[in-house]
Amino acid sequence: MAEMRGPWTVFDKEIRFETPWLRIDDYNALRPDGAPTRYGVVHFKNTALGVLPLFENGDTLLVGQHRFPADRYSWELPEGGGDPRQDPVAEARRELEEETGYSATEFQEYLRMDMSNSVTDEIAIGYIATNLVPGRTNPDPSEVLETRRIAFKDLLNECVSGQIFDSLTLVMVFKAYYMAREGLLEPELARAMLQG
Repeated sequence: MAEMRGPWTVFDKEIRFETPWLRIDDYNALRPDGAPTRYGVVHFKNTALGVLPLFENGDTLLVGQHRFPADRYSWELPEGGGDPRQDPVAEARRELEEETGYSATEFQEYLRMDMSNSVTDEIAIGYIATNLVPGRTNPDPSEVLETRRIAFKDLLNECVSGQIFDSLTLVMVFKAYYMAREGLLEPELARAMLQG
């Protein structure tokens, strides 16, 4: 039996490929103009979570690793997948600690976005983490990571100059910059971020 998905008519769906992290669904449908089509959707089983850890002096932390799909090294804010059935703050806290060794006493959600809504249903949530306390890293067995402490202003310059490619990192940095400039963050922290 056909069902509506917005202006699309969907007749059926087949799973074409599945891993523990994603599933590719193939929809047999009618486009809004009535033409028959097949639409492939990548369904992500985790929520993308990113953390912008901020020290009092405006520094932050980047995580470096080789990314298999792009086959290149990438510097990014701490990020990873969180179980959508769990508290996203707890999952973001786990990612920060695993990748950087730091824990934070304060997490502020400041971003929700679709990662690529024309082909995936993946959503991302971004947090600003403050009151950072050092600890030990505990990366996933598939990760070979290094960390780099950097002034927020220098990270912003790396994003603008094209040295940073990761989409979640770019959006999180640009939004945090906007919030700092517009008085939407704690004033002393915003000053430290902007002055470097």
